[in-house]
Amino acid sequence: MATRKRRRSTSGSSKPELIWERRIAIMATFHYIKKGEFDPTLRIAELLLADKHDLIHKATGWMLREIGKCNLAAEESFLKVHYRQMPRTMPRYAIEKFPENLRLQYLRGESALVSKPCLTSCNVVSKITQRIE
Repeated sequence: MATRKRRRSTSGSSKPELIWERRIAIMATFHYIKKGEFDPTLRIAELLLADKHDLIHKATGWMLREIGKCNLAAEESFLKVHYRQMPRTMPRYAIEKFPENLRLQYLRGESALVSKPCLTSCNVVSKITQRIE
């Protein structure tokens, strides 16, 4: 008899001591991103903002970028709040696929000036595609 595994709470403030456990924690949220659930990733990303390891910065930025592939507005909301606290590598990975003008605004530190989110989410694109067909 198969039982459903319960998702661990990501609301705790303690971080695992091993770098690999922290990296696995953020990478494991990829499953939820693909299902349109961004909260687990965003909560863990928030906990990892002050992490010292470059591999954590890269993995967190990567998962933020994956959120942006489905919902750019959700990624931008997180970045607007936390961009200035992030280690340099993290936002660079996160904004890698942004439209050029928006990416340059973030790189110049003008992200606070960007007031309206871009509408390139998976859901918006699929709805438009359905209407065209």
